[in-house]
Amino acid sequence: MSTPMNLKVSEPTKGVLTITLHRPEALNALNTKLLEELADLLEEIQCNPEVGAVVITGSSKAFAAGADVREMATLDAVGVLRDPRVDHWKRITSFKKPLIAAVNGFCLGGGCELAMHADIIIAGEEAKFGQPEIKLGIMPGAGGTQRLLRAVGKSMAMQMVLTGEPISAEQAMGFGLISEITIPETTVERAQKIAQQIARHAPIAVEMAKDSVLKAFDTDLASGLLYERKAFTLLAATEDRNEGINAFIEKRKPAFKGC
Repeated sequence: MSTPMNLKVSEPTKGVLTITLHRPEALNALNTKLLEELADLLEEIQCNPEVGAVVITGSSKAFAAGADVREMATLDAVGVLRDPRVDHWKRITSFKKPLIAAVNGFCLGGGCELAMHADIIIAGEEAKFGQPEIKLGIMPGAGGTQRLLRAVGKSMAMQMVLTGEPISAEQAMGFGLISEITIPETTVERAQKIAQQIARHAPIAVEMAKDSVLKAFDTDLASGLLYERKAFTLLAATEDRNEGINAFIEKRKPAFKGC
């Protein structure tokens, strides 16, 4: 893959790779090229055994302030229908490794939708979350009406989507959109520590656990429990499962190999 123009990518550290959205002139607004680069990078990381988890972040001013409105203005109905960003979003959604969003500043529109693609969201105390598309005569189009409802419930999702007004990090925490609040200077560091903790675990178990939790969003309880049990059973065939149990019995740290 060519070097991304709109992303800064760290070297993997303790199994964690950090991706920084980098369009400072546009408060990291998500244009087609940025989303393409992000989707390409995540697909590449998926096959990298040195990466057990990923942190995605932005700047102190903005995780991402939304979609690129100037780019959007060039699209008619046919252009929107054939928008390549739809495929980029699908590829981001299909990322199987744990993804943690470290959010500071504005996290609005497409930025909020991107954060909700993460499995865990850590936010600085000054972060703002919102879906302001209604103010432009449009509506969320990358999962904002669906993931937001599942995160914060119908009433608050309706309020955010229909008024376009953002909520604070404290409100986001109260409604279950994020898992922790930090001071802005430590948001990325905290996300990285969580990611490092995850990356130490057996990769197949982590992947299947993530998959099983996500399954709960699109199935009933009985089907979800059956799916979970099958995943649990399949893990019995892995070497890491035996290593984890033996390490516990022998009172030592496990040496997982991803098999």
